[in-house]
Amino acid sequence: MDTRNYLAFLSVAKLGSFSKAANTLFITQPAVSKRIAALEQWIGHPLFDRAGHTILLNESGRALLPHAQRIIRDIEESKQIIANLSGSISGQLSLVTSHHIGLRRLPDTLQQFNREYADVKLDLAFMDSEDACQRIEKGEFEMGVVTLPIKASNQLKLTPIWQDELCIAVANSHPLLKLNEVSLKDLSAHRAILPSRGTYTRSIIEGQLIQQQRLLDVVLETNYLETIRMMVSVGLGWSALPRTMLGDDLCEIKIEELNMFRTLGLVQHAQRSVSGASAAFIRLLEERSTLK
Repeated sequence: MDTRNYLAFLSVAKLGSFSKAANTLFITQPAVSKRIAALEQWIGHPLFDRAGHTILLNESGRALLPHAQRIIRDIEESKQIIANLSGSISGQLSLVTSHHIGLRRLPDTLQQFNREYADVKLDLAFMDSEDACQRIEKGEFEMGVVTLPIKASNQLKLTPIWQDELCIAVANSHPLLKLNEVSLKDLSAHRAILPSRGTYTRSIIEGQLIQQQRLLDVVLETNYLETIRMMVSVGLGWSALPRTMLGDDLCEIKIEELNMFRTLGLVQHAQRSVSGASAAFIRLLEERSTLK
């Protein structure tokens, strides 16, 4: 079986379009159709349904999807293992990270990696930590640098790199700053701006506050900490932010009952081999770890 047929299948499944898949694979749309037809003939079943202009996986296609992903992943890993024997580091490194970590934690590492391993093509994607972990588990990325989950799948290998202490932050004009001492009761009486429900960071924040039996008046939610910081700085509410994000326009509210932190680090598939490029990046990352 020609593996190019599997690549065409995976691209159409992901993009829902033969023409978009053709653009991604740098071939013509008839060539994509020919590869899909050859795969369907070999499998003995159609793999897609057409709903208007959208191409959707049917039952057979959904059953084939994880197997096709594994086949392509195994081939790429085999090529990488052989390339590693030469001692040179090249190829591609697929890395996913969150926007906050990409902006505030990774620039120096990425710069050094690019300087020392210029032959490696870096495929870098940005998304929420929760989505990143799911896609690493599916084999779509080699590794991620994200907020580590409190409870992770046994298919994932987690390596802590940094501990990110969270603190209650408010604008310089916030009413809470007039109090000599702030309690959780005082805090819960004011509007909050928090990461979206279901995120690892939101779970950490709510975990301690709910344990203290305090309901929160959450008026805004977003997954982008930089956006939360801006909204807090203009007085729209308080939030729990990494202490590293404090500045002249924000003040910390100290509350004795709270001790919040999240762990940032590396996520890999537990059963996936480590390429030379991955090992090099991990080494640079661990050199910057504050948890040694």
